[in-house]
Amino acid sequence: MNTEFDSTADRVVIIGGGPGGYEAALVAAQLGADVMLIEQNRCGGSAVLTDVVPSKSLIATAEMMDEIERSDGLGIRIENTEDTEAVARRVTADLEVVNKRILSLADAQANDIYEGLIRAGVKAIQGKATLAGRDQVHVVESGGTEYTLEASTILLSVGAHPRELPTAQPDGERILTWTQLYDLDELPEHLIVVGSGVTGAEFASAYRALGTEVTLVSSREKVLPGQDEDAADVLEFVFRNKGMNVLSRSRAASVTRTDDGVEVVLADGRRVEGSHCLMAVGSIPNTEGLGLEKAGVRVSESGHIVVDGVSRTSRAGIYAAGDCTGVLPLASVAGMQGRIAMNHALGDAVQPLKLRNVASNVFTAPEIATVGFTQQNYREKPTDIDTVMLPLDTNPRAKMLGIEDGFVKIFARRGSGSILGGVVVGPRASELILPITMAVENRLTVDQLSASFVVYPSVSGSLTEAARKLHRHL
Repeated sequence: MNTEFDSTADRVVIIGGGPGGYEAALVAAQLGADVMLIEQNRCGGSAVLTDVVPSKSLIATAEMMDEIERSDGLGIRIENTEDTEAVARRVTADLEVVNKRILSLADAQANDIYEGLIRAGVKAIQGKATLAGRDQVHVVESGGTEYTLEASTILLSVGAHPRELPTAQPDGERILTWTQLYDLDELPEHLIVVGSGVTGAEFASAYRALGTEVTLVSSREKVLPGQDEDAADVLEFVFRNKGMNVLSRSRAASVTRTDDGVEVVLADGRRVEGSHCLMAVGSIPNTEGLGLEKAGVRVSESGHIVVDGVSRTSRAGIYAAGDCTGVLPLASVAGMQGRIAMNHALGDAVQPLKLRNVASNVFTAPEIATVGFTQQNYREKPTDIDTVMLPLDTNPRAKMLGIEDGFVKIFARRGSGSILGGVVVGPRASELILPITMAVENRLTVDQLSASFVVYPSVSGSLTEAARKLHRHL
């Protein structure tokens, strides 16, 4: 069935229901636009269904296991009371139950997002959408209904999918992408993780905490290339100290099934055998077949949609947000891009995206949170920037909690003392980075941060202590 819809002065059509799409839809509806959102799967997109929500839920379980592991040092004993003599009992994770909970949480979040969109007046449509021109979107609903929508503004938020290597094709059973892990009923006996970026490091950390033997294959000299080097050093030390086999400067050439597991062949000829292999070698934007050429939307060599600071593409009236843009693959950035796009398109007040103010977190154990200036920036301008790094094991609250690994680092401009960025490594670093993020956003100085009262004892006290040390340096 073919249906034509007449154009509307403020009709916004959004392709993709992930964070960039649904956040944009809510803003556009609030500003009075007629909003239609088309999502091929369910509202929330891969961020809710296969990526962020599931992975962080798995990691939350792993964090609990890690805390239980550390509890022995706090004097806590887990005993089997059925035995006549109390003996230590090993705590295990039931992966089938864990994954059922994860998928249930993802399902509930998708429902919440859908209901929120409907309450806001957004027309949420399940189906596939492609660009048919500058102001036209062709829609094929899941039930087969087909029509073309006219729009004054179009937002593309189609996300990305896991990159696959020809010599390591996932089969969903033994060779897996990160979207397929939640189909496992039992913990892998030996998980080989290929790729030591954020995704690889997070899953390697989580499965090790859950009790799986883990081998991490890293093509770089150290894990987490591109992250703060001091933070990466701490994490790699923790990984190795907890029994993880980290193969640095080791590139995987192929992954194949064996009778009872997998074999990873490295570029130098070494072979690593395990029960399962997780391929975490990057992602590819879902832009192929979207009709970008027909609409005159420019893409980069990698296939990402090129956008400016307010999410505009090369074609007037068409915006893009999220992982398909390649700006920064974070759900928070996708949501901000979507909100900025709608504010700009519909004439509301707007400021361009400031990547330097974006806080990000690696959900390993310990977590690594960063914002603003980096160690690389410091090396490039050592005469303009001062920095201090304070180990967490000197913090009284950290000692009480049994925290041994981690630190707080702050970068400040020499002379003015303006806080330019920071790094926090430790449990719940994602929560502790907020004061530094606010300082960067509001151009606070180290003196202003150090003058702020903190609870004693608290881990956050290390932030003000680091700021006081910087004052003496300026």
